[in-house]
Amino acid sequence: MTTDTKAAEKFYRDVIGWDAKDAGSPDHTYTLLSKGADTVGGLMPIPKKACDSGASPCWTGYIAVDDVDAYADKVKVAGGSVRRAPVDVPGILRFAVVADPYGASFIIFKGYSNEERPTVQPGTPGHIGWHELMAGDREGAFAFYAKLFGWTKAEAMESPAGVYQLFATGDAPVGGMMTKMPQMPASFWLYYFNVAGLDAAIGRVKKSGGRIMNGPMQVPGGSWIAQCADPQGAMFAMVGPK
Repeated sequence: MTTDTKAAEKFYRDVIGWDAKDAGSPDHTYTLLSKGADTVGGLMPIPKKACDSGASPCWTGYIAVDDVDAYADKVKVAGGSVRRAPVDVPGILRFAVVADPYGASFIIFKGYSNEERPTVQPGTPGHIGWHELMAGDREGAFAFYAKLFGWTKAEAMESPAGVYQLFATGDAPVGGMMTKMPQMPASFWLYYFNVAGLDAAIGRVKKSGGRIMNGPMQVPGGSWIAQCADPQGAMFAMVGPK
């Protein structure tokens, strides 16, 4: 969600290499972002009510569930909150906007299509390569997501900022969690977009008006990462070979 959809669309086209097309929604503006034949995300203006409440540009992740209404109740029972009650996008999906007990937002959804999403090789440019939670409390946050979605712990690594806990939603790790630094104003999810080469991608971020907030740095396994902000202020990260 952003304050300038056209500028954001151009930025991510130029930096990540996404294609974009209007979703054709009769009710509101929504842009579908894709890489090749695969839809990878969406882009929309921040709703006025949210904007008036102080919402700022951000990326929000989706977690698939088999019953959105039931899971919205489970989120509340587990100590989280429901920020937008379950609602239908006719013929496409049912979703709810929720937050974990420490305030990190995400979306639970169930699609109405029976079509299986294609399998994508890890590291494929233009797809999401990593999901990272800066948590209000790492152990408390992990317990919340594990209870709701069955996520499991993988390797835990010590870092100068604290323990970094990898987690898996299947066989291989797909993300990590750590307790956020005290100076961070809120808990949040950060999404890493795969790029073919990080140095070139950093150059594109700068040329297109974005900022490099942290990095580049090498991570275990040999990949390189950089944490960034787009021109409207939405945070994202990139991962790839140097």
